[in-house]
Amino acid sequence: MEPGMEELMPRLLPVGDCDLAEDFDPTVPPRTPQEYLKRVQIEAARCPDVVVAQIDPRKLKKKPTVNISISGCQPAPEGYSPTLKWQQQQVANFSAVRQSLNKHRNHWRSQHLDSNVTMPKSEDEEGWKKFCLGERVYSEIDALPDNENLGIDYMKVGFPPLLSIVSRMNQATVTSVLEYLISWFGEKKFTPELGRWLYALLACLEKPLLPEAHSLIRQLARRCSEVRALQESKNEEQISALNLIICLVSRYFDQRDLADEPS
Repeated sequence: MEPGMEELMPRLLPVGDCDLAEDFDPTVPPRTPQEYLKRVQIEAARCPDVVVAQIDPRKLKKKPTVNISISGCQPAPEGYSPTLKWQQQQVANFSAVRQSLNKHRNHWRSQHLDSNVTMPKSEDEEGWKKFCLGERVYSEIDALPDNENLGIDYMKVGFPPLLSIVSRMNQATVTSVLEYLISWFGEKKFTPELGRWLYALLACLEKPLLPEAHSLIRQLARRCSEVRALQESKNEEQISALNLIICLVSRYFDQRDLADEPS
């Protein structure tokens, strides 16, 4: 400590010079209040100005790192790039959906779920994948047996993102489920079930975005552009769905560097 600095710092226990015996030994337990205070002064004077902690990095808890890539999306196949007017209309429609959802969230949250609807816990990744996509998509089964097509078994085909369901999801759950489905999409094909849930989760995502959500939706848009570029049959309905997600991420959530150039 620099000379004079001590005078600028308030003292909790103002202590004057202690009149101690000549045989005072600071290494033995103090016997009087004066000896105790003197010992504190001596120990404080011996403390270094800068202390460096010795930390074992192996004992630190690992936390997930949010990596935000600045790379853009792959361009749409020739003839399938959306027009600017189409993109603007989709943003307007999406904004209206979000406003309606926020306005009526409490109403839908109060609605009773059917007895067959059991929402997984937020941390249950596999449970949410099965809940949203169904056993058929999750297990990559091409078709259900004919006798099972007579009625809708949501455990097989997945639960749709009903308002009564998504209104019950807080932001932590919305982000977690979005992460689970984007992780799934990173290795699997795009399906209508996946598209419906991605749209619904984006509609529930609050702005301003947290860093984790920001990274996730950018990852989603890039993955959509990759799948779109690999479309061999040029499935117009699927390309339109992929265009829609890229449009919402880039133009509604302000990730403009990912936006499609208008055709």
